[in-house]
Amino acid sequence: MPTYISLLRGINVSGQKIIKMAALKKMYEDLKFEHIQTYIQSGNVIFQTSKTKKEYLETLISNQIKSDFGFEVPVIILDIEELKEILNNNPYSGDTKKDISHLGITFLSSKPELANLQLIKQKQAEGEEFILINKSVYLYCPEGFGKTKLTNAFIESKLQVRATARNWKTANELLRIAENLKINLA
Repeated sequence: MPTYISLLRGINVSGQKIIKMAALKKMYEDLKFEHIQTYIQSGNVIFQTSKTKKEYLETLISNQIKSDFGFEVPVIILDIEELKEILNNNPYSGDTKKDISHLGITFLSSKPELANLQLIKQKQAEGEEFILINKSVYLYCPEGFGKTKLTNAFIESKLQVRATARNWKTANELLRIAENLKINLA
């Protein structure tokens, strides 16, 4: 059975769109997903299902959140191989001059049709770097993600696709959990 990583955008941030992880896990159970695991409070859920259309899963989960919790939450679904490829493609991860705690990835729902990167560069602070590869924006923010203007909402508005961001540690931990789930159930 395929293993998926669902990335929910904007829950449990600054007291907005609060969903307890136990309630979120129960919702996934109600959707008949299996082997559900959550990671931290920011909307990361690893699960298995025989349903294989990611767009269908994104819509199903988003609609169920709206029904159960009363607000809309964009959802991006990745499988293990996609997440692994995204992590392997990070142009900053092998740079020993960069502190990995300042690396992040903005996951995009689709490859942007009009990627006017000049609009993003206008907000880029000194020392910050970003690269768009396929459906991911790789970020290096040496002053931290709390200070950058290259926020998820900003990137989403400039590229005109749904997006959600995770730091490097979280993205790698999600892959580790998903791979362990797959191995332990094999």
